[in-house]
Amino acid sequence: MEARALAEADAAGPQEGPAEPTAGAPEPEPLAYRPDDFHMRATVGTGTFGRVQLVQEKTSKHFFALKMMTIPDIIRLKQEQHVHNEKSVLKEVDHPFLVKLFWTGHDDRFLYMLMEFVPGGELFSYLRNRGRFSSNTGLFYAAEIVCAIEYLHSRDIVYRDLKPENILLDRDGHVKLTDFGFAKKLVDKTWTLCGTPEYLAPEVIQSKGHGRAVDWWALGILIFEMLSGFPPFFDDNAFGIYQKILAGKIDFPRHLEFSVKDLIRKLLVTDRTRRLGNMKNGAEDVKQHRWFRLVDWGAVPEKKLKVSKRQEESGFPKEESRRCQLREHLMRGSPPTVNTAQRSHPPEQRVKA
Repeated sequence: MEARALAEADAAGPQEGPAEPTAGAPEPEPLAYRPDDFHMRATVGTGTFGRVQLVQEKTSKHFFALKMMTIPDIIRLKQEQHVHNEKSVLKEVDHPFLVKLFWTGHDDRFLYMLMEFVPGGELFSYLRNRGRFSSNTGLFYAAEIVCAIEYLHSRDIVYRDLKPENILLDRDGHVKLTDFGFAKKLVDKTWTLCGTPEYLAPEVIQSKGHGRAVDWWALGILIFEMLSGFPPFFDDNAFGIYQKILAGKIDFPRHLEFSVKDLIRKLLVTDRTRRLGNMKNGAEDVKQHRWFRLVDWGAVPEKKLKVSKRQEESGFPKEESRRCQLREHLMRGSPPTVNTAQRSHPPEQRVKA
């Protein structure tokens, strides 16, 4: 069966297989899988030291994403700690906007991580195809990401790699953060230089030690890129990007409305003690910003964000519209392939320095 048909089947409705855990319910005991328990159906992602396969469990016929990481490459690139961090963080978290981990294992050649299959592909692909998103579309995605960041920070986890490539869309168009290799359980600060150059906060570049504030900086970069089609700080090489980040000059496109420019400015504050999201009220300061004034925050994690009449007239994507657009995309071809070298710099610049 072709990959696109598999993706269409998964998008059409839940397959027979393990039930998704409900909020607050005790987690079921993890199943002990083996690689031979799955049919390999398609490659849906490639990276520096591995690939992600769309697999089908032979007994239940349920679809999963199987991340296969080559052990010699992990050792050569000194990524052992990042792999351990990803496993430990994903085993701890349970949130509607974070990808779920079901099983981990290894053999002589590979490390395996079995995760839920998210059929919509990367937000990055949609953004590049459309050029930029409308303000209301960007607001929809940003609201869900704010909830995901707030949840991670409530568990003392800093994500450290927010960007469109790491945001997947489920069958209904809702976000799922993935790739937790740079995520870390953090009480105070860490000094590891890691991330994607365009999204690095000044304190990371300057090796001053960093914490949860870096995720709010990255949110400011992400909102700018979603609404503009490009990040606020870019150059032909990483050093040039770092210089522009430290200079802190932001040139906003004319079409951006005042309220979102104000939000971006408050997220991209060099002084992290004054950065929105990192002050006394934490994420609540972000959620109460006027750009989000029409958001019902209680409905967001339940995936029931309502659309006001004003938003509909402004082109805010309705729920059914998002579903139709997603299914049309899946019907046109196979699941989008992820490539960590999609930006102008090589993937090695993402790894720990």
